[in-house]
Amino acid sequence: MSENVRVTTVIEQSAPVAPRLIATDLDGTLLRDDKTVSDRTIRALAAAEEAGVEVFFVTGRPARWMDVVSDHVHGHGLAICANGAAVADLHAGGQLLKIRGLERATALDVVRTLRAAAPGTSFAVELATGIHYEPAYPPFYLDPGATVAVAEKLLYEEGPGDGVPVLKLLARHGELDPDEFLALARAAAGERATFTRSSPTALIEISGPGVSKASTLELCCAERGIAPAEVVAFGDMPNDVEMLSWAGSSYAMGNAHPAALAAASGRTVSNNEDGVAVVIERILAERAKSLAGR
Repeated sequence: MSENVRVTTVIEQSAPVAPRLIATDLDGTLLRDDKTVSDRTIRALAAAEEAGVEVFFVTGRPARWMDVVSDHVHGHGLAICANGAAVADLHAGGQLLKIRGLERATALDVVRTLRAAAPGTSFAVELATGIHYEPAYPPFYLDPGATVAVAEKLLYEEGPGDGVPVLKLLARHGELDPDEFLALARAAAGERATFTRSSPTALIEISGPGVSKASTLELCCAERGIAPAEVVAFGDMPNDVEMLSWAGSSYAMGNAHPAALAAASGRTVSNNEDGVAVVIERILAERAKSLAGR
């Protein structure tokens, strides 16, 4: 089969002619591998907003790492960050408008459980004010002011509710297979928190119970009177699965993890081939054709 035929088949999926909202992941989806947004994608996002379609960036990144797309925010300026743990206003420098945190007692319980289930696991704690991590955890060069200490110390607070909200906990293992590590963690503590992953390495992201990209997107859409059928979503990794399943139309990238491919209703080409832009262009073209035929 030729490449052109493959591409046509991949993206030929039903989508609403007039969606009201586009929800897109960033890394591995909207962003190319070099962490840039292509000119084609910039044009597609602007065209969608001009046509009255809101665009939500929905990512595992913290708000402070949203500079990669902050210049391309239109309209509302909101972004769902930290896998649904926070809603940020990118027009206001990433100010957090909504927080769906992880209780510190739960985070400590998960730390103890994973230490026992997978010896060698190291942890990082993403707070509403920044990230901190254990000595064995790979350093965050984008966050030079981080505190380095054991997780128990990082999660300590004088009294219940006295500490800064915990957005998520990160657990890393240097030897386990990424999917096996995720399965192990879910089996050990899945009833206490939400476990997912977005990295090619054995790095698990742990949020409060019921917190996910999908559940926070659902809240934001409900505030706007937008139904799931009016949403088109894009993603590539396990942390996108719930969002891809929830949206009325969804597309896994050509480079996507098998779990994302199974969850999506359609498939587009890879992030390096501007797969999000390809679908947006098609949706807007179909919309224009529909309006012209009235």
